[in-house]
Amino acid sequence: PRVDGEEYYAFVQEFIEAAKARWPQVIIQFEDFANRHAFALLDQWKDKTACFNDDIQGTAAVAVAGFYAAARAKGSSLSEEKFLFLGAGEAAGGIADLLVEAMMKEGLSQEEAINRIFLFDSHGLVTKDREGLTPLKQKFAHELEPQSTFLDAIGEVKPTAIVGCAAQAGSFNAYVLSAMARINERPIILSNPTSRSECTAREAYTYTEGTCLFASGSPFPQVELNGKTFIPRQSNNSYVFPGIGLGLVTASPRVVPQSVFLSAAEALSKKVSDEDLENGSLFPSLTKIREVSQSIAAAVAEECFTAG
Repeated sequence: PRVDGEEYYAFVQEFIEAAKARWPQVIIQFEDFANRHAFALLDQWKDKTACFNDDIQGTAAVAVAGFYAAARAKGSSLSEEKFLFLGAGEAAGGIADLLVEAMMKEGLSQEEAINRIFLFDSHGLVTKDREGLTPLKQKFAHELEPQSTFLDAIGEVKPTAIVGCAAQAGSFNAYVLSAMARINERPIILSNPTSRSECTAREAYTYTEGTCLFASGSPFPQVELNGKTFIPRQSNNSYVFPGIGLGLVTASPRVVPQSVFLSAAEALSKKVSDEDLENGSLFPSLTKIREVSQSIAAAVAEECFTAG
């Protein structure tokens, strides 16, 4: 049987304290921790030791980098976009929180930024009148009409971007993608990896008639459509956690400020060339991962020093 409850948290504490005693400047990366523990552990340790959760904060940094690139391709800014998440777990929470920081950096108030982010979970669109909401869902609940299908939620919210964080294969179907193309000149579509992808690259480009800006956690082959070649790239944590780790090891901060992950997102998005965007790529080629990691590491270390 798996250990849980107080015994579980006591074990993690024993490990962290032993690691810190052995290596006083250790950087601890939480990886693949279950949803029910991930946020609690990060909250427990983020102000006590240098640590980060890749599934919450690393995922967020990569996704926000993709949104920066998509906004650049559209000639807009993050603060002009409106985001609807399918799923409301640790990935969605991490991305949403970092998006708020990014939009505040562009000049919005926290309330204005939160008002541009919407969640859809297993019970439907997250609205203020629903009872028993988690703190994450309370934060992003809005005064809206409840909607039980994601397609109806799109009609209610009218997002410019949809973000797959529920690992529900096929949920971004032809109706959803066509609806996004109807209400947006260039809809942004971010999907999960492998067999759990909400849609494939071909489906995304086909049902939006080649207008979407698409990325997924998995590699997809290039897509030929209407005489144009699209090269979809992965929205994958492998772009950031090596650079974040290197930057933190180099800077040796006492704790890891949240602003580090926005710095990583900005650094990654700057590695996306105009040619990448022209080909429909929101990320640089993974063949450039060492160069990308160095840029992220430098940005992360600099932010640690800037933040004191």
